[in-house]
Amino acid sequence: MIDLRSDTVTKPTQKMREAMMNAAVGDDVFGEDPTVNLLQSTLAEKFGLEAGLFCPSGTMTNQIAINVHTSPGDEVICDQLSHVYNYEGGGIARNSGCSVKLIQSTNCQISLEDVKTKINPSDSHYARTSLLCVEDTVNKGGGVCYEFDQLKSLSEFSKEEKLAYHLDGARVVNALVAKGHNWESYGSLFDSISVCLSKGLGTPGGSVLLGSQSFIDEAHRVRKVMGGGMRQTGMLAAAGLYALENNVDRMIEDHQKARLLGECLKDQKWVSNVVPVETNIVVFELDGIPAVDFQAALAQNGILAMPFGPTKMRFVTHLDFNDQDLSSTIKCLEQMPY
Repeated sequence: MIDLRSDTVTKPTQKMREAMMNAAVGDDVFGEDPTVNLLQSTLAEKFGLEAGLFCPSGTMTNQIAINVHTSPGDEVICDQLSHVYNYEGGGIARNSGCSVKLIQSTNCQISLEDVKTKINPSDSHYARTSLLCVEDTVNKGGGVCYEFDQLKSLSEFSKEEKLAYHLDGARVVNALVAKGHNWESYGSLFDSISVCLSKGLGTPGGSVLLGSQSFIDEAHRVRKVMGGGMRQTGMLAAAGLYALENNVDRMIEDHQKARLLGECLKDQKWVSNVVPVETNIVVFELDGIPAVDFQAALAQNGILAMPFGPTKMRFVTHLDFNDQDLSSTIKCLEQMPY
């Protein structure tokens, strides 16, 4: 089967497996796993931040960040389509006791003007606005990327308003590759960053939370409370180190394949709209065809994909989606009986 459901479906390559098997390990709860420590410091250095914390998932790194940056009763600003709001099990309320102020943004990208209207007055009748969360790339926006100046303006405003500024960087490496941003300059904009390793980077799992040393010290405590402490997890961290060394520059190939899929879809009469493709995500609207029916038709032709709404679909390219898979998928799309 050709699997376009997500870039999380990738499997470790043989060389990544070898790196994992050869990893030095120790007890990470005690901070004694040398490979984990190296992964944390490597990513922190790349983004120009002081420290990192390896966790099982991006949901956990996001939820830890929210918990550290806020107090119960505070309010978090994020986009209405953001992952932290829609796909983390209500964790903002459940884990941190915070309410959420939602932004209905243009193209799923929060603007400075959007945020300015969402800050609560300094009045005991209102929740204290304490955190701004952004997502880059934006999953629900079809993998769209922020421009550096957009993120910078939000960073400067957050500092003025004494808001913490967190990045859900589930696919931040895709954004960095697509836009050519300098990693360190980009990292300097945020108080904390969640970097997922199990999507385009192709590892079996894990995310790293980045920030100041004091922030990470507290994050370590919250990770413990959430049950995220791991022991000899250097083998998983070794996959992350291998990916950072070998799987970053090749992401441009995923982006190119996604663009070719997008171009093919634009030519199909049964497609009413294709979201502009910037990275490895292709989101398109079907012309009156239920997404579940289209999903079933693809599956009959050996292609797995995800509905993204009643008549909307998502394809995600990745390192296990090769040139032959691309050709087969385009051929299938061109022959769909609609």
